[in-house]
Amino acid sequence: MSVSSKRRGRQSYLLPSKPRVKSFAAIAGKKEGEGPLRGLFDIVIADDTLGEKSWERAESRMLEDVIRLCLEKKELSPESVDAFLGGDLLNQIVSASFAARQLGVPFLGLYGACSTMAESLLIGSMLIDGGFAQNVVCATCSHFSTAERQYRFPLEMGSVRPPYAQWTVTGAGATALTAEQGYPIAIESLTLGAVVDYNQNDENNMGAAMAPAAADTLRSHLAEMNRGADYYDLIVTGDLGRVGQALFEELCAEHGIELGGRYLDCGSEIFAPEQNLYSGGSGCGCSALVLNGKLLKEMERGERRRMLFMATGALLSPTTTLQGESIPGIAHAVSLEVC
Repeated sequence: MSVSSKRRGRQSYLLPSKPRVKSFAAIAGKKEGEGPLRGLFDIVIADDTLGEKSWERAESRMLEDVIRLCLEKKELSPESVDAFLGGDLLNQIVSASFAARQLGVPFLGLYGACSTMAESLLIGSMLIDGGFAQNVVCATCSHFSTAERQYRFPLEMGSVRPPYAQWTVTGAGATALTAEQGYPIAIESLTLGAVVDYNQNDENNMGAAMAPAAADTLRSHLAEMNRGADYYDLIVTGDLGRVGQALFEELCAEHGIELGGRYLDCGSEIFAPEQNLYSGGSGCGCSALVLNGKLLKEMERGERRRMLFMATGALLSPTTTLQGESIPGIAHAVSLEVC
């Protein structure tokens, strides 16, 4: 089938072969395991070092472990996987690269900041739909202590956060996709996000930086696929947190998009307000945990038939922040359906 027959508008694509979700797994940190989704994760770690010598090693180990667990659930070996697609928040995506070193699987390293879970699913589905792969694993992770050390302040400083800040999730999620058709959850269509920048330059307010990109991607997806928001049982954003979620809802209303009661933000979902973790969760692991710990299970049970998953990312670095640059946002959309 030609590209023109799959393409819908400028950013969206149908996937006629409907790649399937074969397996999924989630490993969460202690705070995440104490939140509203307690009991839904495969593993909750009590020690955020996992017995390793550094938090960075622990993060890479967590990603390797969740991929192995995802594969073991369907008795898949690393040798049966055509590609591992993933990334993380650290410089040079070392957590994913070192995990790939241990797994010995062909690796495509991705950086979409906190949008990486959706980006990996998007590219993995295209590889399968194009006939280039039979099985791929899409995975990402984040760790509170590694992200804080890289992006903000050493933990030992005990820096005070503004109330609109978010708490980087410690966790990892993996989804195995396959060309086999015997599994109920399919990836039906995709929308590639565009970079959107509203000139927000407060590194603590990443929800505000990402919300415009999420609204832009949703508007593009619905227009190009000729759908209303009510086509989906659930529309999911990655990690806007409570501040970014409110802004997203406001922008959607301006675009004439009626979300109704079918909207969920992973950053608002992962922690309870009484945990006092500011505006909610963030990090690559945020949407990865909610997707692979909660949402795919609901679809597998038939509780949701159609879901649009839009992981969101703030495209900043410590260097650009110090130079006074604004924070561009990105969001990629993956449409999943139960066949």
